[in-house]
Amino acid sequence: MSWFSSGEEGGLNFQIASPGNIRGCAALARPEREQERESEKNYNTQEAPGDRRAAVTSRRPARGAASAGAASGVLPPLVVTAAEAATAPAPGHPSRALDLRLRTVSPNRAAAERGGRMNVGTAHSEVNPNTRVMNSRGIWLSYVLAIGLLHVVLLSIPFVSVPVVWTLTNLIHNMGMYIFLHTVKGTPFETPDQGKARLLTHWEQMDYGVQFTASRKFLTITPIVLYFLTSFYTKYDQIHFILNTVSLMSVLIPKLPQLHGVRIFGINKY
Repeated sequence: MSWFSSGEEGGLNFQIASPGNIRGCAALARPEREQERESEKNYNTQEAPGDRRAAVTSRRPARGAASAGAASGVLPPLVVTAAEAATAPAPGHPSRALDLRLRTVSPNRAAAERGGRMNVGTAHSEVNPNTRVMNSRGIWLSYVLAIGLLHVVLLSIPFVSVPVVWTLTNLIHNMGMYIFLHTVKGTPFETPDQGKARLLTHWEQMDYGVQFTASRKFLTITPIVLYFLTSFYTKYDQIHFILNTVSLMSVLIPKLPQLHGVRIFGINKY
């Protein structure tokens, strides 16, 4: 029996397959489909190239793509889960396992595993903030406004004359400057400098000890200008002049570069 029956009608040639012929075609196509399924099964269970991972999940390729990929030598990308990446042994360089874990954890933990140092909760990168506090934006203006506010508060006190108010403003300012810049040592911040600033005053810590910086000039000129204003408004009275001059010398002498780190008679050494 022939597989196909042929005929001709209206100038057209046609063939009609009989039931027996259909079963024969299906029998021929069955080995090809089984071979395609076997290729997909082998691809889904194979190990990643160059890796020794036991379990690797991959995207299932489209029907027929496995045989085409195997024939061309190009395989679809593999997808590695976080659990598998964390427990997988390093196939090559020891850092490869670490890199796999770093891609699956949070940025903070990743930086910590790399050994990087992070300043959490700070807006600067200075080891000792005392070195740069006088270079902060607006700190000079705030300093001048604080002196003006002190002067206004003293002026509001009844029965106090203007010369006395100016002298009190100068004395209080210079006393505060001497205490906070030239007496108090160390830093109020927790610094990783191994205690290097423990025996240094704030003035000695400023700008890492560099002399004649903008901040040091500003803090040197400010008491001088205040001294001239006080002398003018006190009309150079002898008592006021002596008090204001002594107060000025007490904050200018410690600022000299020759006295950087020097403790006269061992005062305030420790």
